[in-house]
Amino acid sequence: MSEQKALVLESKQGRFVVSTRPKPTSVPAGELLVKIKASALNPADWKVQDFGPAYIEKYPAVLGSDIAGDVETVGEGVTGFSKGDRVLCQSFFVNNEYAGFQQYTLVPAEIVAKIPENLSYSQAASVPLGLTTASVGLFSNEPTGLGLDPSFDLNVKHSGPVLVIGASTSVGQFSIQLLRLVKLSPIIAYASAHQFDYLKSLGATEFIDRKQVSFSDLPAAVKKITSEPIKLVYDAFSSAESEQAGYDILADGGTIIVTTGDQIKNKVDGKKVLDVLGSVHPPTNREFGKAQYRNLTKYLQDGTIVPNRTEELPNGLAGIPDGLERLKNNQVSGIKLISLPQETA
Repeated sequence: MSEQKALVLESKQGRFVVSTRPKPTSVPAGELLVKIKASALNPADWKVQDFGPAYIEKYPAVLGSDIAGDVETVGEGVTGFSKGDRVLCQSFFVNNEYAGFQQYTLVPAEIVAKIPENLSYSQAASVPLGLTTASVGLFSNEPTGLGLDPSFDLNVKHSGPVLVIGASTSVGQFSIQLLRLVKLSPIIAYASAHQFDYLKSLGATEFIDRKQVSFSDLPAAVKKITSEPIKLVYDAFSSAESEQAGYDILADGGTIIVTTGDQIKNKVDGKKVLDVLGSVHPPTNREFGKAQYRNLTKYLQDGTIVPNRTEELPNGLAGIPDGLERLKNNQVSGIKLISLPQETA
């Protein structure tokens, strides 16, 4: 049995260690085996370690949600992919064989996109989870999303102002891009001032400095920018304070999209909270995910959608724990940390 290197979480709330585990030797029909060249880090990874959620049922566990690499083996019935194709996809760490912090992984071919020549593996790995969390919430049909563009063809137009909280996060950056593409305006970005120029390049039109304006003062700051009713807030930060502030800003009939669960305590009738599940793997999101991945390569190739800025970590999989500690301590701003699993010693 051939083996591969993987970063495993030894036990519930345990340590991350580099270990070996079996490399898949057979590929199910409809799936691909991918040799992972780049895997992105996300806050969910350190949160799983810290909190030990119930959906991780088996340890040692392999985490990791964002990957880019090369097709190693093509499963029966798969068309459109060949060995050696450069691809990106969202891995699924509830099942170790489909997770991202290892050297090889399985993935259903229908939710895989080819990487255009203009992107590196690291750039491509910055896309899947952040984009999907933004796109499912905004574009997929109710009840999983707002239904702004369920076919992901970017040919629809909407109107009205929108606020993005946590605008410089990966999810925030992709939210801004998608909101620009469906013509919502103004797009108000709540982020650190040193990120404003970059967020403007993505499509944000108005800015509020989070270091100068607290969550409690955010509603008043938004009113200074626009007198139009705010019917949509995307909270990519999603703390109890940020969610409440975003909810308070909403006009009657508006919706706030949150990413880490509904933490809003003071509610009124007429406002909606949408807790988005940013994965294309569950059946509820699969059809939308297929549409997204069918279109994604061309949008990345022509620059309609741009990846996050990235920082490559040293030491392959062994560099991930230090990177997760930086994420946990809020020492990462506006970039995606990337591991290169094949460089693991």
